[in-house]
Amino acid sequence: MPIRQFRPTSPGRRNASGYTFEELTKKEPEKSLLATKTRNSGRGLGKISTRHRGGGAKRRIRIVDWKRDKFGVPGTIRAIEYDPGRSARLALVFYADGEKRYILAPDGMKVGDAVLSADDAPVMRGNSLPLSALPTGTSVHCVEMIPGKGGQLGRSAGNGIQLMAKDDGYALLRLPSGEMRRVPEGCRATVGVVGNAEHQQISLGKAGRNRHRGRRPQVRGSVMNPVDHPHGGGEGKASVGMPGPKTKWGKPALGYRTRNNKSTDQFIQRRRGKGRR
Repeated sequence: MPIRQFRPTSPGRRNASGYTFEELTKKEPEKSLLATKTRNSGRGLGKISTRHRGGGAKRRIRIVDWKRDKFGVPGTIRAIEYDPGRSARLALVFYADGEKRYILAPDGMKVGDAVLSADDAPVMRGNSLPLSALPTGTSVHCVEMIPGKGGQLGRSAGNGIQLMAKDDGYALLRLPSGEMRRVPEGCRATVGVVGNAEHQQISLGKAGRNRHRGRRPQVRGSVMNPVDHPHGGGEGKASVGMPGPKTKWGKPALGYRTRNNKSTDQFIQRRRGKGRR
């Protein structure tokens, strides 16, 4: 999808870019597939529990079909739509039984394309199949981690997961981060790569566009007082004064692994980044 470079009518507009939206075929969302969004603005019980979050433009949640449980019912793509809550585009599917659902729009999907969710569905873009029915080397997205739970892996714009091998009831996947992970072969996945890959090339250009997304300003710890941050204090431009940077709560900010999910460690063959296990 082409990226639009804005004219430099102001300093904030000079380096800003945005979408052309030429791939969208429908402006208004399907009313039956909308839900209200509860706003807590980074606060819990009135106090800030998550920093740098708050405000933002009002938006409604699109109800996306992550499970793809319309087994054996053919569907047709009727529209490609924008979703303010995610980087990917949505495809509106009209099923043969009259039901409408949203799914993630794979790269190259067009209005009129047919989609199907079945164990014996053809390996075509947008179809949902179990990993056991897919050939090795297939690029997929929206992959389940637990059979029947719904897609959890590979859901953002441009993401694709490669099926590397199948053995002993498990499928080995290579995630976009470089991580190699095993998931049960019964987990479902959608064929293809998520569309809107140019999302990473968008330049906001000014802080105001971040505020529209609900992102509040982030203040560096080094310009705070010692009482507010471990990096604070000192005369002039002082260093952090310690071997490595810390968070506001004194935890190491770099090289400190926070993942603590021992129940799934056994399924990770290779961790992301520098081949760590």
